[in-house]
Amino acid sequence: MHLDRLTTYLTGGRPPGGLRSHPGCRDPRGPARSAPVMLPGLLYFATESRVWTGGRAFYDPDRAPADGAPAELPARAYLLTTEQVSDIAAQEMERAPGGTPDLAEVLSDVLTHGRARIGPGRYETLVCAGLLDGTPVLTFTAPWSSADASVHLNPPSAAYLEHIAAGIVTAHGWSPLRAAAYLASCPGAHGYWAAEDIVTLLSTPGTP
Repeated sequence: MHLDRLTTYLTGGRPPGGLRSHPGCRDPRGPARSAPVMLPGLLYFATESRVWTGGRAFYDPDRAPADGAPAELPARAYLLTTEQVSDIAAQEMERAPGGTPDLAEVLSDVLTHGRARIGPGRYETLVCAGLLDGTPVLTFTAPWSSADASVHLNPPSAAYLEHIAAGIVTAHGWSPLRAAAYLASCPGAHGYWAAEDIVTLLSTPGTP
């Protein structure tokens, strides 16, 4: 969601509040363009991040919120090369850039079936959420569903949530309260984070 966060994947470095540095992509150029998008499905927080502590953000394209809220989530699309996407995926799985199979080999499956698994890891399922100006909108998520009984929901850390909330505000022009209320409703954050507390993170960046 947040361009500053994406830049650490592209050029290398440690994001503010993170506990690990990224080596960067083989091609460190910034995205050719970006655009706000709304994706069908659900955002939820689960497992435990070694970079941020707390839950990681995952995308479930097949599940709608249980409370009748709109079945879509705010996201930000970046126009990147296939190599850059491969390198970002490798870094998400704590591997060196170039260590992920060439995505060009699985793109046909993704565009035909909507998704393809390139490995068993938490961010090794490639999903096509639709098209934007004729270009596939791709993202990585877990191979499991948020409804699986084995999924361990986990609240995100303050630093992690701050990046996501700031990205939503910047990309979509939402008010801090609207972005905070949305994130506070997501499984994993719900019942732990109040919207008012998330607004405070945005008004006092870097709050632990």
